[in-house]
Amino acid sequence: MSLIVMTTQIGYSEEFGKHNNVGHPENAERLTVMMNEIRQSSFYNEIEFAEPELLPEEMLFSVHSDELIQQIKEISSQGGSWIDMDTYVCESDYETARLAAGSVVQLGKNVLEGRAENGFALVRPPGHHATRHRSMGFCLFNNIALAANEISTQGKKVLIFDLDVHHGNGTQNIFYDRKDVLYQSFHLSPHYPGTGDINEIGTGEGKGYTINAPMSYGNGNDAVSRLLDEIFLPIAQQYKPDIILVSSGFDSHHADLLGGLKLTADFFGEIISKLQEIQPKIACTLEGGYNLNWIGKCLLSQLGQMVSHPIKVADSAQESTNVELVIDAIKNEIGDHWKIEG
Repeated sequence: MSLIVMTTQIGYSEEFGKHNNVGHPENAERLTVMMNEIRQSSFYNEIEFAEPELLPEEMLFSVHSDELIQQIKEISSQGGSWIDMDTYVCESDYETARLAAGSVVQLGKNVLEGRAENGFALVRPPGHHATRHRSMGFCLFNNIALAANEISTQGKKVLIFDLDVHHGNGTQNIFYDRKDVLYQSFHLSPHYPGTGDINEIGTGEGKGYTINAPMSYGNGNDAVSRLLDEIFLPIAQQYKPDIILVSSGFDSHHADLLGGLKLTADFFGEIISKLQEIQPKIACTLEGGYNLNWIGKCLLSQLGQMVSHPIKVADSAQESTNVELVIDAIKNEIGDHWKIEG
């Protein structure tokens, strides 16, 4: 009898470097730094790299409007420009962004169907701010939403866990009236994009399937741990997802230039560890994270947990843990939909 060896896959292509603006915080150097960290890691040989597949054009229309898709296509074909003051499009981006989305879809399917134990889509441009109708916040297409939607067509339940410092307004927007995708997010508030209030819990069939934890400036590991233990994990346990997709935004690290939360590098791996107790089938995709000295270490923390070789990084941060009011408010808001103690 042959032995099945489970692997951790990384979706990556040098093509992602074509999406680049050197003066912008979301630039190609981010992936260069992270790939260098992976190559130098003790578990490099235990990782399998998966060359991404271009997302079929018709699949875009399952999540995004005709207008959004045509806008990216036209700007890309005309040599590139800016959608808004934050979000740029390069000449090749209609293909590059589809390749990024295709990588997340491919990885999600590989994990769901057992071709990989877990994995990380190391892609650019990011995606969780792209709504059904609008590209914004550095994001063109919503990579994780495209993956979750495709998996849901197989009758599977998806949990999206978003740990970026910014609320994933686009992901929330796309699944707000659905119950086949549960969206959970902790994020800094007030902060861009201004969404993600506690009372945003979904609508129609989706009511109760959006869980937001807006956090104060200075909250860190302890505060997020309490949210996980008292809110996110108990709900996830009741939901029983077939797969967990993670929007891995490393801008919630304490040293990030665009952040304000106080997570340490090690904690990103601890989040994966806690989610594995709910469902070991986990596929992450890269969102934010802009401190080039730290994003690689945050990534290795998650990958180390995935390959069963947890690593420790010398890192600490002073934090405030004033989350009691947030936890109480969430319990009051979603108490009719989930069994939550307290």
